[in-house]
Amino acid sequence: MKQISFPQFARSSLVLIGLQWCSIASGEDVGDADWSVYLGGKERSLYAPLAQINRDNVSQLEIAWTYDTGERGEYQANNLIVDGVLFTPSQSRRVIALDAAAGKELWQWDPAKERSGKGGGRQRGLVYWQNAAGGERRLFTGVGGFLFALDPKTGEVIREFGEAGSINLGASLNTPGVVYNDLLIVGGVGGVGAVRAFDVRTGELRWIFHLIPRPGEVGHDTWPPEAYKTATGVMPWCGQSLDEERGIVYVATKTAEPDFYGGKRHGMNLFANCVLALNAATGERIWHYQIVHHDLLDKDLPCPPVLLTVTHDGKKIDAVAQGTKHGRLFVFNRVTGEPLWPIEERPVPQSDLVGEQAWPTQPYPTKPEPLMRQRYTEDDASNISPETHQLTLDRIRASPNFGPFPAPSLKETVMFPGYDGGMEWGGGAADPDGIYYVNVNEMPWLLQMFETRRADGSPLIPGESDYKLYCGACHGLDRAGNAEAGFPPLIDVAARKTREEIEQITRQGKGRMPGYATMSDAQRAAILNYVLNVGKEEAAPAEKRDVASAPPDYAFGGFRRWLDPEGYPAIKPPWGTLNAVNLNTGEIKWKVTLGEYPELTARGIPPTGTENYGGPLVTAGGLLFIGATADETFRVFDKETGKVLWKAKLPFSGTATPSTYMINGRQYVVISAGGGKSGRPTGGSLVAFALP
Repeated sequence: MKQISFPQFARSSLVLIGLQWCSIASGEDVGDADWSVYLGGKERSLYAPLAQINRDNVSQLEIAWTYDTGERGEYQANNLIVDGVLFTPSQSRRVIALDAAAGKELWQWDPAKERSGKGGGRQRGLVYWQNAAGGERRLFTGVGGFLFALDPKTGEVIREFGEAGSINLGASLNTPGVVYNDLLIVGGVGGVGAVRAFDVRTGELRWIFHLIPRPGEVGHDTWPPEAYKTATGVMPWCGQSLDEERGIVYVATKTAEPDFYGGKRHGMNLFANCVLALNAATGERIWHYQIVHHDLLDKDLPCPPVLLTVTHDGKKIDAVAQGTKHGRLFVFNRVTGEPLWPIEERPVPQSDLVGEQAWPTQPYPTKPEPLMRQRYTEDDASNISPETHQLTLDRIRASPNFGPFPAPSLKETVMFPGYDGGMEWGGGAADPDGIYYVNVNEMPWLLQMFETRRADGSPLIPGESDYKLYCGACHGLDRAGNAEAGFPPLIDVAARKTREEIEQITRQGKGRMPGYATMSDAQRAAILNYVLNVGKEEAAPAEKRDVASAPPDYAFGGFRRWLDPEGYPAIKPPWGTLNAVNLNTGEIKWKVTLGEYPELTARGIPPTGTENYGGPLVTAGGLLFIGATADETFRVFDKETGKVLWKAKLPFSGTATPSTYMINGRQYVVISAGGGKSGRPTGGSLVAFALP
C-alpha cells in the first residue's frame, strides 16, 4: 500500500485525482462520464460504473489538481460534474464552476447580491436539470430560505424563474432535492413541515404533502387535534430518492419538535421519523413506515433512502434501504412497503416526566443485525489508559445507559447510540450485487432534561441549570452527593475548600472528577456562584405560575458528547467503522475500523477509528472511496474484503461524500475538504485525484 503525503495548502483547498482512461463494468472504454446528480444518481446509491481506477492500479493514484475556495468551515458538498464542468457550493453558498480536468475557475455566483443576502451553513449539493432535448438547462441552489435557478454556462440568475430568479421556500435547504420530469421535489430544515414539488421552469408550486396531517388526512389522529396549527419539525432535511421508472419518490423525515419533550404532541406523530413513498407526479401517499414512534431522542432519519435490487427468497426484489442513527438498517420492498425481514415491536423504557406519554414500544428489525453496539455497559468503559478506564466506569455507574431508547429524565443518562449516529447524513452506497456499504459512529453522548422552573413556579437562578447539567449526575441535583457511589456533597463545600481551589478542580480535574477545561468562564463562574450560595438572595423575583394546574416546563440540557479527560470518546474503541452488508441475505459481510489517531497509535494502541461524517463511493473497479474521518485522510478500500489499498492526507478532513467522473478517457475522484467536525481545523479545499 502506497501513501501519498499531501503538500502544504492554504487555509482552504480542493483536491482531485484523475486517470488516463476509464472503462465501465463490461470493460468498454469510455471517453466521458458525468456525475450530474447528487450522490451519483436519483437512487442515491453512490455507485459509479467506472473501472479505470481499480484494485490493480489504485496504488498509483496521485493528485490531479486542487482548488481553494478561500473560505473556512464545514465544506460538505458532493460536487456535480456535467460536460467537463464541476459545480460546487461553497461554505457561504457561493456557487463555483471549474474546469473539471484542470481545476481552473470558470465563473462564480455570489448570493450576497440577491434578495437572500449572503448565505451560510452547511450545503451538501446542487440540482442540475435539463429538458429531454437538452436545450434548457438549470442549476438549482438554496440560500437563506430561497431557491435560485442559475444558468450552468454563465452562473447568471434565470430571472424568469419564480420572482426575479428565486422562490421563497420559508425553509433552509441544506440537501438538494430531486427532479422528476419537470418537477423539483424538495424538503428542507425548519419552516413548513411538508414535501413540495415546484415547476422547474416557473417555480410554481405543483403539489404539497403535509407531514403534519390536516383534519381529514391520513395520520391526523396520531396527533392532538389542533397540533397541525402549531407543531413544528418533521422536515425531510436529509434528501429524497426517486424510482424514476415507477414515478415514486422516497422521503426520510425528521423528528417532531421539540425533540426531547412531547407532552404537547401526544401520539405516534405521523409522519415524523418515517420512510414515505409518494407518487412523484401528484404527491399522493403510496405507503409509509414509521421507524421511531413519538420520538423523544432526536432520532430523525439521518440519510436519504437508498434504492437497490436484491435477490430475496430466490426472487429479484427492487428494494429501499433506510439507515438510522441507531446503526440499524430497515429494508423494504420499494413498491409495496413490505419489510424484507420481520420487524418486531419491543417494549422500551417509559418517561417519568410529568405530562409525557412515551410510546410503549419501538420497531426493531430482525435483520440485518445492528452495525454498532446497542448498549453501553461497564464492559465498554474506555481502555486507552487505566485512568480513563476508571473515570468512564465511575460515570456509567452514576449515569447508566438504558439501551437505544432511554426515556428523557431529570436524571442524567449516557445516550448510546448517540445523537450523531450510528449513521449520519453521508448515508450508504450500494452496488449492483446488492451489497450496502456505510460508515458508522460509535460515540457516547449525555442526555438530561431539567425543569425551567422550581416546584413553586419560581425560575431557576443563574448557574443552577448549568450545575444540573455538568455536576448533578454525580453530586446530585440537590447537591447532596451520592455516598454509595463515592461522590461527596457540595452543600457545605465552602467550609472545606476555597473558591480558587474549587475552580482549579473544575479546570484540571481531581481524583475521579474530570476537568472541564473548555467550559466558558461565564458558565464556570455561574456554577461556582450557585454551589457557593453567592448572590442567591439577589435573584430577580418573577411571576409564579399556578402550579396546581400547569405541568412543569422542561428543557433539554444540550447536545453534549461524552469525552474522556484527553478529549477522546469515553468508550472502548472502535469509535468509527466501515461496514459492508449483504442485503440479499441480511448478513454483515465485513466490518473494519475507519480512521485513527496517530498519537494513540504511537502509544501502542491499535487504530481506534474516529468520529466520521460524509459517505462512501463504490465503483465497478472494486473500490470503496471515503474521507469522512477526523484524521484528514482519504482512503480506498477493497469492496470485497474491507482491506485498505491506498490512502492520502488531505489539507482538512474530507467530511463530504466524493464524486467520480471521466473526461477525455481519464477517471477522476474529487472530494471537498473543509474539516470543522470533531474539533478539527477548518478550510475549504477541493482535491481531485487520478492515475498518472
